[in-house]
Amino acid sequence: MDNRIELNSIAPLTKITENIYKLTVRYPFGMFELNSYLIYGDQGFTVIDTGSYADESITLWKNLMDSGVKIEKIVVTHTHPDHIGLCRWFQGNYQIPVFVSDLGYKEIQKNRDHTVTNWTRKLFKEHNGPALPEDIIGMEAPAYRFEPDGLFQINEPIKLGNDMYEVIWTPGHAHDHLCFYEPKQEVMILGDLVFDHLSPIVAIWSEEDGNVLKDYFQSLDKVKAFSPKQSLPGHGIMIEDLAMRVEETKSRHQHRLEQVVDCVKQDEKTSYQICQEVYGGLSFYKLFAPFMSTISRMVYLESIGKVKSVEKNGIIYYRANI
Repeated sequence: MDNRIELNSIAPLTKITENIYKLTVRYPFGMFELNSYLIYGDQGFTVIDTGSYADESITLWKNLMDSGVKIEKIVVTHTHPDHIGLCRWFQGNYQIPVFVSDLGYKEIQKNRDHTVTNWTRKLFKEHNGPALPEDIIGMEAPAYRFEPDGLFQINEPIKLGNDMYEVIWTPGHAHDHLCFYEPKQEVMILGDLVFDHLSPIVAIWSEEDGNVLKDYFQSLDKVKAFSPKQSLPGHGIMIEDLAMRVEETKSRHQHRLEQVVDCVKQDEKTSYQICQEVYGGLSFYKLFAPFMSTISRMVYLESIGKVKSVEKNGIIYYRANI
């Protein structure tokens, strides 16, 4: 049976192309919703990203499954909890196989053994930030408690539904972040690389990440070269002109880079001090993403010679290199 006929009558779904549908999966925290994409195939739909683990998300997916829609497999763009949070649920309740990249599986393993959490604690301390609350530390752990049914490589095409997609490695937001591009329809699935309305967090999540903002800029240029007709982000609405949105995103980052350099022209400061100066007084939960982004900016600025760092008593300070 062609499941596309059934999908046309299901209210939460939005038809993107003849073969692609969007399901907005809502949950009561973080970004509050995620775009899952269902790609039609003769054996069932391929689902791109699942949403976080939450009762309202489960209810949404369960209603879809109960309507008779057949899902062949789950494929993820990257292994952040809002993209893989229901993988274990799909496996356990519907025996639907989950596929992640080889890089993604390494990220899952790091998060399981607390390597990432312990390193993040160390990172916060080095940059004079607050201690990580215990509820944040444990909140994301369940998302990583599953074994993928298969791995795919970043340099090999992947079949999503009936179509073959190019797998494009786009690190920056996450080391294992991928975009998928289908050349016949000129459709690109963006994950969290580019949004229509804001910029994704670009943070150093582990010791191996390095200069993530540099990686992110290179990833933006990489996808801009494809000039897709339709660009489908993991959050928010479809992007009509990806090249223009890439340039807007880069410009926004450049503005922030100039701001943080201005902060350290007269005095040396820590990343946490710079973050507070740029973003104002925020609670820890609202400050987390800006603080992580500020650290990434300082690493990038030092790499291009705009600032220099010095360590004092285990704390890193920055000053403009003028």
